[in-house]
Amino acid sequence: MAKAFLVLRIKGQADVPHWATTTLRLLKLEKKFRATIVPAKENTLGMLNKIKHYVSWQEIDIPTTKDLLDKRGRKSGYKKITSKDISDIGFKSIDELATSLAEGKTSLSKLSPLKPWFALSPPRHGFKRSTKKLYGQKGILGYNKELVTLIRNMI
Repeated sequence: MAKAFLVLRIKGQADVPHWATTTLRLLKLEKKFRATIVPAKENTLGMLNKIKHYVSWQEIDIPTTKDLLDKRGRKSGYKKITSKDISDIGFKSIDELATSLAEGKTSLSKLSPLKPWFALSPPRHGFKRSTKKLYGQKGILGYNKELVTLIRNMI
């Protein structure tokens, strides 16, 4: 089983039922094109399967985590993360923080000055698959094996 999942909200906020809105809020995915890293647990996987028509997810690797932290990681005040902020949290470098997040040892919501999500832009050159269908039906929703390439186009 995976250590941590990269979760990306694809659909917007209109016409989302209250139970899905609650689950998305618990995962810190209130807006479209926000991504977060959550540790892989049974309850997390159940939450992802419950909202699979609104999000896309995949196991995350360390280089992708490091890129997200470098380029899209923010602290309160929406300022970029510095090495001083990382040392204040208790990590020696951004590599150590990325490794800890990718292995599921910590979560973004527990790192206090950091925002628990990454605000991404729409993908350059658009989506290559349908945003209304699941991955198995030639879409991008649900468990998506090609999510990392999509995230790289959104950073």
